[in-house]
Amino acid sequence: MHAAFDRCAAALGVKEVTGQDSWGWHGRTLSRRAWHPVNGWCWLRLLTAPADKAHGKLWEGNSEAQRLFGGRVNKPTLFDQTEEADEGNAYRAELSEFITEPVCSVGPVLQGDPDMPSSWWASLRADLATVANTATDRVAVRQEWVNRTVPQFLGIDPPEVTHWETAHGDLHPANLTNGTPYILDWEGFGRAPVGYDAAMLLSYSLLSHGFVQYVRRTFPVLETDTGRIAQIIVITELLQAASRGDYPELVPSLRAQVAELI
Repeated sequence: MHAAFDRCAAALGVKEVTGQDSWGWHGRTLSRRAWHPVNGWCWLRLLTAPADKAHGKLWEGNSEAQRLFGGRVNKPTLFDQTEEADEGNAYRAELSEFITEPVCSVGPVLQGDPDMPSSWWASLRADLATVANTATDRVAVRQEWVNRTVPQFLGIDPPEVTHWETAHGDLHPANLTNGTPYILDWEGFGRAPVGYDAAMLLSYSLLSHGFVQYVRRTFPVLETDTGRIAQIIVITELLQAASRGDYPELVPSLRAQVAELI
């Protein structure tokens, strides 16, 4: 990864790389701060996958998000990208705007209870409305997955999703900055149940009571039957992740939350 990172940095015209390595989920990505003579300080992110799987939603997500949402929502601008392959692995490097604002949380599960101003919530609500009303053929959640996974992890009949919209698809506190807010990491966006992004933010924030109340007030869809279905689906997704070792501290709160929903 380091060798590929250096090669791609050179291919993109990066003159200096600084700061510590920032590794993504299970080492799929490697990112660092980078200086570019035209764009200034940037964020250089390298994504890797087996060469025969280097395509599709996650591979192309950030570039497609730039095409659809650049200049329309608060997100980092994608300046340039390059790809290469080596010994059966493919690499995609993306050079993006460097956002100086810190994120709300160092990890997806919110720790602490940040008190965001009303302007922060209004900006987030407006940006997600723009996303929701943007047409795309990308898919973030499939009914087939719901049918298979909800019974497995919740022991109930799967809900039928009848209302769909475009969602960011990974809206947790580590993907939101605490100023504007900027929404980060768009690789998984696509069609999802109405209320999915709000349900995701709520579920990752269940350990922070005050923040959860703001989520509920900002996104009243959560109190509707449509929002209930979105929450059931998100909780199933996070319990599936927990079964693989992710977010164990969140499991009791997820179980308590789903008990209220079903």
